[in-house]
Amino acid sequence: MKPSAQRIALLGHGTVGAETARALTGRTQELAARIGAPVQLVGVAVRNRRELPGIDRRLVTTDASALVSRGDIDVVIELIGGVEPARSLTVAAMESGAAVVTANKALMARDGVDLHRTAEKHGVELSYEAAVAGAVPLLRPLRQSLAGDRVRRVTGIVNGTANFVLDRMTTSGGTFQGALREAQRLGYAEADPTADVSGADAAAKMAVLTRLAFDTELPVADVHCEGIAHIRPSDIQHARADRCVLKLVGICDRTAEGVCARVHPMLLPLDHPLASVRGAYNGILVEAEAAGELMFHGRGAGGAATSSAVLGDLVEVCRNRVNGTAGRGPAFSARLPVRPHAQVATSHVVSMLVEDRAGVLSRVSAVFARHGVSLGTVRQEGVETMAQLTVSTHPASDAALAAVFAELDGLSSVRGITRSIRRLEREKEPAR
Repeated sequence: MKPSAQRIALLGHGTVGAETARALTGRTQELAARIGAPVQLVGVAVRNRRELPGIDRRLVTTDASALVSRGDIDVVIELIGGVEPARSLTVAAMESGAAVVTANKALMARDGVDLHRTAEKHGVELSYEAAVAGAVPLLRPLRQSLAGDRVRRVTGIVNGTANFVLDRMTTSGGTFQGALREAQRLGYAEADPTADVSGADAAAKMAVLTRLAFDTELPVADVHCEGIAHIRPSDIQHARADRCVLKLVGICDRTAEGVCARVHPMLLPLDHPLASVRGAYNGILVEAEAAGELMFHGRGAGGAATSSAVLGDLVEVCRNRVNGTAGRGPAFSARLPVRPHAQVATSHVVSMLVEDRAGVLSRVSAVFARHGVSLGTVRQEGVETMAQLTVSTHPASDAALAAVFAELDGLSSVRGITRSIRRLEREKEPAR
């Protein structure tokens, strides 16, 4: 007996939605061969009714709620973005017996745990490979390939817009605003790029990665987040002098004290695997106890790249439904405590303007020592009667650095901290 067609409803027909619809209507034989049954696009929900290229106008609707609640839909592909009405529509689809494939990072970061429980309650699948790194296959390896291992850390460049801006500043020597305008002109940044340059987009993705990597619940509000809008050409120049590149980096890791997730600019030594991630690309380094280091790299955004991940999820979900199964979602059973970001030890590069006279360096060094911050290298450049003093520290917590800066602010010989940027150091031996 031939398996019946998998009936697909598509929510949204923007850049990613249009690419997905084009594949669903133009690659039917290929998809059917991979799934083991035909696929049939039975409805497309849009905000305003209009002609959609290649789509039968009878399939187009503005009533997304009615579409997902029909009861005869096998898979709903949610590509409208945002939290509402995406959340309500996703829940309604699962309550009606449909699996859901989504690329919605904001939704999964905020409500992913609850949505997984809803999916389990109704015996359907919830898949979202495209929500974190576009075409880069990352979530499935975390959930499946590494299910028998213990992930220690995930370090990633997960926002292509921010990476493009910093990369352009590095290669052209331009300003942040100039690089951002170029990113917008080339389509790498939205008209309102706030979520990208503030780090909020990357923070949402790191919340999702933390949950999957460590099988634990983590509210997105617990991801420490700093953006790149304050980065100046001089910061890029100093990074180059230190044989580093400046990147917006997301990190989540697990220690005996719990998990911690954060997003902020970091100096990466040129020999670090993520230092070579250029332009609008994403790169993610996963460190596991048995597997060691695994590097994932590729296009993190764009209609074609993101739809590739959407369709990959769709094929797997449909294949499972044809076989009468449903892939099991994460249990989030570890319930690990969240470590405060202020307690996380990181190396820093700190620059300050000081008076160029004898004894200043020793007083500055003493302040760092009093708060348990060990110095690595020290570089001083004279500027008339003043000097730019740049020091690198061994790993120290943000709390310790804040105490150092507060005391330095009270020294008459220190005229101000001009920059403080974290530096990513690679561990020589894995922590067990």
